Amino acid sequence: MTDNPRIGFAMTGSFCTFKAAFETAEALVQAGYDLTPIMSFNAYNLSTRFGAPEENRSKIEAITGHEIIHTIESAEPIGPKRLFDLIVVCPCTSNTIAKLANGINDTPVTMAVKSHLRNQRPVVVAVSTNDALANAAKNIGVLESMKHYYFVPYRQDDYILKPFSMVADFQKTGRTIELALSEIQAQPMVENPIDK
Repeated sequence: MTDNPRIGFAMTGSFCTFKAAFETAEALVQAGYDLTPIMSFNAYNLSTRFGAPEENRSKIEAITGHEIIHTIESAEPIGPKRLFDLIVVCPCTSNTIAKLANGINDTPVTMAVKSHLRNQRPVVVAVSTNDALANAAKNIGVLESMKHYYFVPYRQDDYILKPFSMVADFQKTGRTIELALSEIQAQPMVENPIDK
């Protein structure tokens, strides 16, 4: 491993948490990590009330100083070239969690993770989904039981209006990465809900 760990910073389409994800990327860069952005097709292309795709792409490239990996073809060499010491999927939607749990590799992010895992290196997941305690629960459980996956501690973000929703505590991403590089899961993995 290098003195400045090389991190693949993968973003999927939980657009409401992009602001927190950008802040996380900035904190990781300030901590000395060498980040390369990876974006799913949705994260790379969709315009939402949380920002236009061009703005999001420009922001993450400015933070990291690297061009975005945004195609399956450009993600596939990640493993063979041993490009990263760790990949963090931040934010990680239930759609991506389901694909990772079931070995489906049809986006740049899922291909990046698949390719990276051939080297038995850690993948950190920062959950952000409205159905973590419903349909996505079984897939989260599958990943939690698989080797080389580590979770940023997460919790219910609004148990009154969104009782099945859970989101990572993004401020704990750096500590989770630090521990995952030593093959340790950050604890507690599931935290008390945010009071509303």
